[in-house]
Amino acid sequence: MHNGLLKIMCLAAAGVIAAAGTVFAEESKMAKADSEKTLVVYFSHSGNTKWIADKIAAAVNADIARIETVTPYTGSQDDVSRQGKAEVDRGYKPEIKPLGVNIADYNRIVIGTPTWWYTMAPAVATFFSTADLSGKDVVLYMTNAGWPGHVIKDMRAAAGEGANVVASKEILFASDGGSRMVTPESEIDAWIASWK
Repeated sequence: MHNGLLKIMCLAAAGVIAAAGTVFAEESKMAKADSEKTLVVYFSHSGNTKWIADKIAAAVNADIARIETVTPYTGSQDDVSRQGKAEVDRGYKPEIKPLGVNIADYNRIVIGTPTWWYTMAPAVATFFSTADLSGKDVVLYMTNAGWPGHVIKDMRAAAGEGANVVASKEILFASDGGSRMVTPESEIDAWIASWK
């Protein structure tokens, strides 16, 4: 009987230790999530890049900030396309509005851009030239409706050597200019899960 009581006490103690370990693991996971503040920053003209930004922000519980030019792009899609090409060709970086958030408050920054003439939109180039991403985990994505060009390569270079680019993704939409996504949504979900 004495041995039986000892066994029961040992099993009870083991259960308490296991439960404490589970609680500790959950608290550690929560503390890690709290310390990994994420900001999604994006520029979007047609709305496709915004749709992806919203999806990412919801999946990783991130704050979100839209890059907006001080002087908005106006006119038809052809007008904006011509202006975008002229800006890309001359390396122009349009003035952008303040984001309304402090990049220093975040340790992971997700940056999204549409493809404009085989590279990032000029407004995103402006963001990179003004943001200090040193020591940040950086996730890059781009949307396109044709050839992706060298967008991701250009974004990696613009992030700077001090940034830790942990993931990137090219997301394809239909070439008719609409919002039909060609890249399977399940592929995007798996990509987000791989770095979240």
